Amino acid sequence: MENLAIKNPGRRNFLRTAPVVAAAGLALADASLFASQTAGPSAAPDAPAPFQLFTAQAIQEDSKALQANPGNNNLVGGKNFTIALTTEKTKSGVEYEVHEHRDHVLQILDGTTVYEVGGTLKNAHNTGPGEWRASAADGTTTLTLNKGDMLIIPRGTSHKRSTAASVTLLLISPMGNVTA
Repeated sequence: MENLAIKNPGRRNFLRTAPVVAAAGLALADASLFASQTAGPSAAPDAPAPFQLFTAQAIQEDSKALQANPGNNNLVGGKNFTIALTTEKTKSGVEYEVHEHRDHVLQILDGTTVYEVGGTLKNAHNTGPGEWRASAADGTTTLTLNKGDMLIIPRGTSHKRSTAASVTLLLISPMGNVTA
């Protein structure tokens, strides 16, 4: 497997803001993305606001809490997309996974992790509608991701993560069927 280290520090400043841009782009590309959370002029007074703000301070506080107790903090969850803040330490994925109906946009906030992406699953088994897993894959590419790096994994692409030390990442995962 090829090992590609992301080493272009000139892009790091741009990549730090990319998740916000990606989320804004999703809203522009698919007006129904936030449909379940939209409050309009005729909406009930207790209807949710059409936006959510996650301040840098709140994300930093959540990150510190996750450093002490690694796991996931699901910031947003719904039928159209999820956003999760994740910290893991010395953890490796057991199986490759493929999602037919959701993409992943990952931003590394701290630490380092290794992703194996692409290729073809060997002896895959179905774990749910549009969800596949396998213990092996042929033809994957190995990427080492560091603080500031971003990885976009399109739906239908196999992937597996391994973290030797520690990583904190933000995952934005739009879901649904793509129509022509």
